[in-house]
Amino acid sequence: MTIRVLIADDQEMVRRSMRRIFEQQADIEVVGEAADGAEALEGAIRLRPDVALLDVRMPRADGLEVTRHLLAPAAGFPGRVVIVTTFDLDEYVYPALRYGASGFLLKRSGPTLLVEAVRAAVAGDSLISPSITVRLLRHVTGPGTGPGRGPAPGPGSRSGAGRRSGTPAVPAAPAEPLTKREGEIAGKVGEGLTNADIAAEMFISPGTVKTHVASIQRKLGVRNRVGIAVWAWEKGYVTK
Repeated sequence: MTIRVLIADDQEMVRRSMRRIFEQQADIEVVGEAADGAEALEGAIRLRPDVALLDVRMPRADGLEVTRHLLAPAAGFPGRVVIVTTFDLDEYVYPALRYGASGFLLKRSGPTLLVEAVRAAVAGDSLISPSITVRLLRHVTGPGTGPGRGPAPGPGSRSGAGRRSGTPAVPAAPAEPLTKREGEIAGKVGEGLTNADIAAEMFISPGTVKTHVASIQRKLGVRNRVGIAVWAWEKGYVTK
């Protein structure tokens, strides 16, 4: 399977550099480029790539607005969005994840992480720059939650008093109870494991994990794995 990618960045040099990186990958094809947000939105709707790579700061519409429009339920966009930016700022990270982005990378992360982020998005995983992941989980888990911070609140309890405004919202309790296996997988997602990692640990197929993750997202009403991870940390499902 060839992964079709759209690159949106207002700097031609950046677009050219990313294109060169992807051209070295047998399973990734760049199907379009955009120099501003309006072009990115139009191109994504017209080309329907598997992954849209969006810079944040672009003329006419920023990457966050494009993400919000593309991933709105009514948009019908079938692909994934990965934000790639120079700026490690909370006011960019949290809205991007809240709108449903499957990844948030800093441009200095390098080509390996960029390629991994595209593949992870298509596989239903999320890849976020490590420094951002650590900060995110510190912000969304208040004192007394998470591993090593006193008693875990446990399934169904309420916590998150330390939640930062704008972080991905998760329900106090799922609309439909998670099964025991789904709770275990939610905890693994909270540990940062990919579907393949979880499958290997639990002796099930990656496809089965993907099905469980989709079910967990539906029950929790979250739009990506980050939402699952936040919920799992807040409810004490993360044990490592």
